[in-house]
Amino acid sequence: MGMLLGLGILWMLTEVVHRNKPEEEKQKFSVIRALEHMDVPSVLFFLGILLSVGVLQLTGQLTKLAEILTVTFKSEKVIVATIGVFSAVIDNVPIVAGTIAMYPLSVYPIDSPFWHLLAFCAGTGGSLLIIGSAAGIAAMGIEKISFGWYLKNISWLALIGYLAGIVAFALQELL
Repeated sequence: MGMLLGLGILWMLTEVVHRNKPEEEKQKFSVIRALEHMDVPSVLFFLGILLSVGVLQLTGQLTKLAEILTVTFKSEKVIVATIGVFSAVIDNVPIVAGTIAMYPLSVYPIDSPFWHLLAFCAGTGGSLLIIGSAAGIAAMGIEKISFGWYLKNISWLALIGYLAGIVAFALQELL
């Protein structure tokens, strides 16, 4: 709803600002023209993802997931690495937002290594599959990259980088 409200306000403002200009010049700055050049499937994809995470948070599913991860994996590094793998399927922004809802700042303060590792894992984990990042979704639409091609040619390289980064983070913490 907020996105549509923002679009409506933008539309009204552009109409007011350009009301005295000739029709041809007005059309260059119209919201309709901007919408014609927009990648609508990508916008709808992200809208769906954000709405889904909101529903999961409101229904308490993210809290249950946090409990399951904590019971299953005793190490917080393994928990964060697992969340990073989830980021290969779910965009990193809602993953991080969901994780903040799962693990409150009272448990892990802002400067905790937990959040640093999460930033790495969510960002890099999103590259394990092409659908895990905004750039990947945009590339699929604009450059016509297929999921299968990415999986075969890029995913394994991203996995090596992902695992190497986690190891480097763990080694850095030992220093």
